[in-house]
Amino acid sequence: MPKDRFLLLKPGEARPGRVPLPPAFSVKAMTEDTETRFSLLEVTLAMDIPRHVHHEADECIYVLEGELGIDFDDESHVAAKGTFVLLPRGVPHALRRVSEPPRVLQISSPGGWEHYLEDLFEAGPAVFTQGAIDPEKINKVAAPHHITYGV
Repeated sequence: MPKDRFLLLKPGEARPGRVPLPPAFSVKAMTEDTETRFSLLEVTLAMDIPRHVHHEADECIYVLEGELGIDFDDESHVAAKGTFVLLPRGVPHALRRVSEPPRVLQISSPGGWEHYLEDLFEAGPAVFTQGAIDPEKINKVAAPHHITYGV
């Protein structure tokens, strides 16, 4: 019954997951909450996210605070507060901090983004080389989630 899926989170609350995520990643709706349709996170972009592609999910971003740099295919954009962006599956993109730190709502459809993050944080520093995300290393974690870095 749809009424059983009602969810209300108060300010500052987040959905708990299998692995605790850093405060920069606040899960508001888990994939399981939406019957796999989407997941919703409030994210403070602490570091740039290198070029990657989602092979199965569309990614939507709504900028709450700051300015977010978006490299989409061969274009570069700056998204200010109040900007909405749809990043369709299959197209390489990267996200950059233009201001410190941009805060966004991130929707993945279908869901699953929060599970990728759980796997990523569980892997810890193993995905980095000299403090930067290493595409070869992170792809081992990203592949089961249909994400590829370094494209």
